[in-house]
Amino acid sequence: MHDTVKEFDLVTAKCRAIFVDKMADYGASWRIFRLQGISDQLYIKVKNIRQRQETGVSLVGDDIEGNLRAIVNYGVMAIIQERHGFADGVDISNEKAMQLYDEVIGEAKELMLRKNHDYGEAWREMSKEGIVDMIMAKIIRIKTILEHNGKTIASEGTEGNYFDIINYAIFDLIHYAE
Repeated sequence: MHDTVKEFDLVTAKCRAIFVDKMADYGASWRIFRLQGISDQLYIKVKNIRQRQETGVSLVGDDIEGNLRAIVNYGVMAIIQERHGFADGVDISNEKAMQLYDEVIGEAKELMLRKNHDYGEAWREMSKEGIVDMIMAKIIRIKTILEHNGKTIASEGTEGNYFDIINYAIFDLIHYAE
């Protein structure tokens, strides 16, 4: 029997620890990113994962799980940026950044619980490759929405896609932990 909440919490604790360490090194320098820049970072990470899944080789030593954790953290940054706008420099304390981080992860967890109820944890039956492909599709959707100045006709906006990216990356990290 799976304890999804416990697994979610273990995975996000590792992601948070990396975020804390990066904040100690760089502060909230990520506040300068516009959504296009963060989306490009997400694209690079998922592209690296797909390359690694296809070839089994990384010449620079990037591992899939590390990239998935980065995807979680960039997804959180994207939601913060979407809600608060970007800055020309560091404009928040590390403590405030962590408060915002925890709020977004809390919302992602609540969304995961609602979707798991409705979809019966179907992600557990998905392949690692399929989950990465879903992340890639979400990133491409976001990039298209941003090209249209955030306007959609029949689709959710970027925030919903960023939340899905966070949760899919967490699901894949749970798969790797198993």
